[in-house]
Amino acid sequence: MTPPTPHLRLDREVLRRNADRLRARITALGPVLRPHVKTSKSPRVAEVLLGGAPGPITVSTLREAEVFADAGYDDVLYAVGIAPSKLDRVRALRERGVDLVVLLDSVEQAEAVAGQGVPALLEVDCDGHRGGVPPDSPAVLEIAGVLGGDLLRGVLTHAGESYFRYTPEELALAAEHERATAVRVAEALRAGGFPCPVVSVGSTPTAHAARDLTGVTEVRAGNYAFFDLVMAGVGVCGLADLALSVVVTVIGHRRERGWIMTDGGWMATSRDRGTGVQAVDQAYGVVALEDGGVVPDLLMVGASQEHGVLGMREGSARELPDFPVGTRLRVLPVHACATAAQHGEYHVVGGGRAPEVWARVTGW
Repeated sequence: MTPPTPHLRLDREVLRRNADRLRARITALGPVLRPHVKTSKSPRVAEVLLGGAPGPITVSTLREAEVFADAGYDDVLYAVGIAPSKLDRVRALRERGVDLVVLLDSVEQAEAVAGQGVPALLEVDCDGHRGGVPPDSPAVLEIAGVLGGDLLRGVLTHAGESYFRYTPEELALAAEHERATAVRVAEALRAGGFPCPVVSVGSTPTAHAARDLTGVTEVRAGNYAFFDLVMAGVGVCGLADLALSVVVTVIGHRRERGWIMTDGGWMATSRDRGTGVQAVDQAYGVVALEDGGVVPDLLMVGASQEHGVLGMREGSARELPDFPVGTRLRVLPVHACATAAQHGEYHVVGGGRAPEVWARVTGW
């Protein structure tokens, strides 16, 4: 049966191609690939990313960790700064045999973690200033001293500023800065008497741009599974690499305003405007035919909760297409993580196989 709209459509073959591309690249450079499942929140997607069997993963919620543990994943990094109130759930997973490692960047967190005997990575701030210890801060050794060599697994950094680099050379420099920062802190910890076996780096842009990963043991990335318009704007993919889209139906026209109305509002696509700072602003998404390519210059230009507004790109000389009521179209997402989070399941198509429905994890 054809699923009702709006629904989240996943192209199986594009997903597989994206997975194979990065897995081959990181394998050639030497480290382990630890996919970040926060984008897909789906064991079925992770199976494709890891080549068919459970392997090391990164999660952003403990709910993800719990569901993936049920699916046989037992090597898990929880890569959001740990709240002490969550340590009971962490210990419960570890008691099930899951090697769950947490992330921290303060003495207070380290004291809470050490009191529960939970292993941790030290987050290092290489550029984004969202979280992490400055690389030259005395807090690096202070936190390590609280954890001790048995619980300190290593260091982690994330080049968040790479999302605002737009040339291959800028991206390569961001990747090298990420690598060099993590390795430098790891070497300082080893000089201080801490083994530091794990050196973890990663973002989708730097994972695709890195030329040398000497000293790095693992690479984390998540968005690469689906890609999106932000990543296309950064330059690490093209529109043909976007595996995810939202299928919507035309429900009306406001021709005097140059609008096509659909049943897919921000509850279906999100209101992420990540391309607004890029050279090409894609509004709330690029519009494509349901089973075809992009409609030139047609964008999702507005959204209320359950209404989407399609219109022509500002400055376009093209006429608004005359899609009849009932026409099904696809909206390519600005930010795949945000768009996927609006839905409870994927409608998976392509790859020469029958359509399937894959569940997503929800909650925290």
